[in-house]
Amino acid sequence: MTVKASEISVGDTFEEVLVEDLKRTQLVMYSGTSGDYNPLHTDDVYCRDAAGYPGVFAHGMLTMGMTSRIVTGLFGAENVKKFGVRFTNQVWPGDDLKGSAVVEDIRQEGGKTLVDLKITTTNQKGDVVVMGNATGLAVG
Repeated sequence: MTVKASEISVGDTFEEVLVEDLKRTQLVMYSGTSGDYNPLHTDDVYCRDAAGYPGVFAHGMLTMGMTSRIVTGLFGAENVKKFGVRFTNQVWPGDDLKGSAVVEDIRQEGGKTLVDLKITTTNQKGDVVVMGNATGLAVG
C-alpha cells in the first residue's frame, strides 16, 4: 500500500504485526547477515554468567529493520525520506512485536507532500521496545 496524500489525515494510525514468536534462528541469521556476532545476541552462557541477562536478545538493528516495515509499507522504500529510532527495551526470543505509526503532520515542501509519523513498536506485554519518527513522501 502506498499512502496517497488525499486519503490520510493528522491523527490517522496504522498498525502492523511485525513478528510473532521471534525465533533464535532469526537472531542467528541476522548475525550472519550483519556480521554482528556480539555474544549478547549469540551466547546464552555469556549472557547469563558475564552480562547478567537471562539469555540472548535481538540486535537493535534487527528490531529497527522489522519496525521499518510499517514505514516502507506505507510509502514504499524509495519514498522514505527520514527514519530514526531509539531502543527502549530488549527484544527476546519468543516475543511478538507490533508496529504503530501515527500521522503527526502533513506538509508541503518543494511542491511535494511529506508525512511525518511517530513510530512505536511494542511487545506482547505492551512494553515499548522501539520509538522514533519517520517522514515519507505521499503520492497523489
